[in-house]
Amino acid sequence: MSAGPSSGARRVVVTGMGAVTPLGNDVTATWDGLVAGRSGIRTIAAFDPSRLTSRMAGEVIDLDASHVLDRKDIRRVDRYIQLGLVATREAMDQAGLPARLEGTLAEETGVILGTGLGGVGTLVEGIAISVERGPDRISPFFVPYGIPNVGAGMIAIAFGPLGPNFTTASACATGGHAIGEAWETIRRGDAEVMLAGGTEAGVFEPLVGGFCAMRALSTRNDDPAAASRPFDAGRDGFVMSEGAAVVVLEAVDHAAARGAEPLAELVGYGATADASHITLPAPGGIGAVRAARRAIEKAGIRPDEIQHVNAHATSTPEGDRAELQAIATIFGDGAGDVAITANKSMIGHTLGAAGAIEAIATIQTIRDGCVPPTINLDDPDEAAEGLDIVRGTARSMSVEVALSNSFGFGGQNSALVFRRWRP
Repeated sequence: MSAGPSSGARRVVVTGMGAVTPLGNDVTATWDGLVAGRSGIRTIAAFDPSRLTSRMAGEVIDLDASHVLDRKDIRRVDRYIQLGLVATREAMDQAGLPARLEGTLAEETGVILGTGLGGVGTLVEGIAISVERGPDRISPFFVPYGIPNVGAGMIAIAFGPLGPNFTTASACATGGHAIGEAWETIRRGDAEVMLAGGTEAGVFEPLVGGFCAMRALSTRNDDPAAASRPFDAGRDGFVMSEGAAVVVLEAVDHAAARGAEPLAELVGYGATADASHITLPAPGGIGAVRAARRAIEKAGIRPDEIQHVNAHATSTPEGDRAELQAIATIFGDGAGDVAITANKSMIGHTLGAAGAIEAIATIQTIRDGCVPPTINLDDPDEAAEGLDIVRGTARSMSVEVALSNSFGFGGQNSALVFRRWRP
């Protein structure tokens, strides 16, 4: 195996992780659910979904943000921000960072928190109030908690980092882009530590209805747990979900000076555009191929050194097929030797948070030597022939290097390559 990135750039490690998902409100609970093959999809409880053609979602249950927000703020701060704060706090705690950053550490720490949509709940409520009661009754928090960048800003307000602070918004590629761009920020010396990931809270009737109008969502309402079916020939669309995930990325020398334990090393990142279609992937998944090849090149490794792919795999007919074709192209004759899994079969699609959640699952696979299963895969798509998709139950295997894919509407692609930490 190659010793490291060929460019000689700064090495960047992950020292903390935090997650809030339909499988649990921390990394441990989420990972345990993934390994167990447990679905977090159920009939929507947040509102009456009877007017929708897709009436299920992955919802975060019993969200508790009382350790990051006071009671007054919990009532008014948008849910996407709350999810992001909770995930960030868990990641910072694991990394051994203080409750609030001060001095040089604060100045050297930045935030990139992505979201596909921002404060959907705030926007839905404010627009309804404007229609029903008039614009003079709109809350003064309508704009600040509705726009997508304030999630990142609130992390700085709550926890003190003073470095680069902004939001990525590239639909379903958002979380991957946030982590990748944070990696680049450290590599070029603009920060020593970055809090990076994605958050989304979009389980509201107008948004779900919008995806229904596109015929993008599964309508398998009689069996929600079986509705998200990545790579299955009978898949009929994705399942809406909500959640957040954040990682602490850190320059390796900075982590060593703090005595922080590296959980894994991020060694490669690629970002490309399909320049093809507003919702459909480019033929053959060629944009995904170029993103992965760029990430592999930056990592200074060969494709055959990758043992595992955490697939984007939303459960849409065209998207899944294109990704399978892309994997076959990336790995060529060795494609059958790469263990593939699709976390969305259990979590559903968290949109802007998906890439970050799956990045954490990829790191956990490397650390625990366990690839979670793809559930609901009864009849694999013909494009899966010759590929090794982990089905039904988790697989114990040693993984040194893994690829995590994320793709978004508009033809935006990201790829991350993680490696087991070796000093």
